[in-house]
Formats: sequence, structure tokens, C-alpha cells
Amino acid sequence: MSRDRWLPVQVEVNAAVIAGDDPYEVVDPVWWNANFYDDLARYEDSLKPFSKPQRLVWAVLWYASEVHNGGHDQFFSNSTGMVWPDALEGLAAIGRADLEKILRAAVERFPELPSRDRDEREDQIAAGDIRFDGLDEELWGICRAHSLSDSLMAYIRAQPEAFYFSGVVHRPPPRGPKKQ
Repeated sequence: MSRDRWLPVQVEVNAAVIAGDDPYEVVDPVWWNANFYDDLARYEDSLKPFSKPQRLVWAVLWYASEVHNGGHDQFFSNSTGMVWPDALEGLAAIGRADLEKILRAAVERFPELPSRDRDEREDQIAAGDIRFDGLDEELWGICRAHSLSDSLMAYIRAQPEAFYFSGVVHRPPPRGPKKQ
């Protein structure tokens, strides 16, 4: 569904949300406003309303979500691969050198830095026959042993003012039951 059909929704990220245990809820406004589907300029522009810490947490969540779903291949092959520098910086910011090391190793498998452009990144992967063998399993094992959500929430709670948000975001309309 096209974003022009999304509905405006008032969102509040306040002390009660930050006191919870869900980093996704804390960065919900970023989730719906950030645009990694187009070019780098639109990506940067879509993130202007948000703090650097919001941006970093959001990027770490995308990185982890993609790798948990389909590995580093999926992360770098999808449009989300554009966020890799923010995810790398975010892992360092939240004190997760163990996970930062894995993402850095994935980045170093490229002959040059991964492009922020999806098509160029896919060409880099194909031309370089880049494989991420072992990195997915290493990340999954570390995340099972040491919760990424706990690390993100500790980072968020250390600077709650950077995550407060009150405003309107646009979301896809809720899906209702299918008509028979």
C-alpha cells in the first residue's frame, strides 16, 4: 500500500513508555516516518525530526530484525541495508561491542564499504561473491545469551529526554477481517 493512503495517528512516547520494556514502542514514531526505500537524501531528510539516539536505536532494531529473519544476506540485500552505518554506531553507543564486531565483520567482507544505494549494494554482493558464513549464527547465539532489548532499554533510560515524542505519524490503516 502506498504511503499516501496511510492514516495520521497521534503518538506519545513519554515516561510511561520508556519505563516499559519494549524498545520498538519507544522508537515507534521513527519506525513509521523513516524512509530507507528511496535515496540517501530522502533517508536523511526523513530522520530530521528525531534525535540521534532515536535514530541509532531504530537502526539497531532494523539490523537485528533483518538478521534474525533472513541473515546478513537479507539485511544487506534489502533496502534496510542503507542503515548499516547507523546500526554500527548504535551498537557501539549501547555498549554492545560483541554485536558491533559482527556487523563490522560483515561490512569488511565487502571489497569497499557497502553502498547506501540498494541496487549498488546488491551489485557489490554479486560481483564480490560476498558470503556472511558464520556471522548469522554468531549473532543469534549472542542475542540468546544477552538480550539486545535489555541493552537498548538501558541506553534509552539513561537519556529519556532524547526519546520523548509527541506528534502525529502516518501509519498504514488497520487490517480488518477479509470480506467473504
